[in-house]
Amino acid sequence: MAVTITWTGHSTFLVDTGAGVLLVDPFLDECPSCSIQASDVHCDAILITHGHFDHVADAVSIAKRTQCPVLCAFEIAEWLAKQGIEGAVGMNLGGTTNVPGGSAKMEMAHHSSSLPDGTYAGPAASWLLDVGGKRIFVAGDTCLFSDMERIGKPDSQGRRLDLAILPIGDMFTMGPADSLEAIRLLGPKLVMPCHYGTWPPIEQDVEAWAQCVRDGGVAEPQVPAPGQSVTLK
Repeated sequence: MAVTITWTGHSTFLVDTGAGVLLVDPFLDECPSCSIQASDVHCDAILITHGHFDHVADAVSIAKRTQCPVLCAFEIAEWLAKQGIEGAVGMNLGGTTNVPGGSAKMEMAHHSSSLPDGTYAGPAASWLLDVGGKRIFVAGDTCLFSDMERIGKPDSQGRRLDLAILPIGDMFTMGPADSLEAIRLLGPKLVMPCHYGTWPPIEQDVEAWAQCVRDGGVAEPQVPAPGQSVTLK
């Protein structure tokens, strides 16, 4: 089954699993590089990596409109409930739950996490998706960490990661150099960058990054513009 991943800008993604659409880290209306507005989004579940505004800004409005579940850290779920969201599903690192088209496991990330009002948001996370027969790692905001080697190990059926989505902006996350080591540890077939170019502190030469990835020979880079998609077949 084909799985289509659309980057809307910054760190927001729509993952069409063939059985439903997952929205990851909704930051749309206030995102200067975003290709769509929050009101244009239709999804069947929302996945949140951590509580910073550039990952949750439109979570409440979209969840209220679509009435879809929101999968997130337990503390974020409690905060969302206070905003009137009834479908927030609190999780913690290591937990796995069903999503349309497969499953989502909340994995490690190393990053701070607080909500827009300063509320503690629990641990930052990444997501390991097994959807539509494809394995996708969404790193969220993180530095390089050695457990990426564990996360990237083939599963019990011998399947590698089909795609890894990694931040490359530096300053607040890993930069291009560390992302190359992350790719080596994860060993995905394809890799897609995010969390770059939104504001001056995280500007990057993404084409130079892509060439470094190709030269490394570990994975094939995919560099969509905001609004463009990558399809895993």
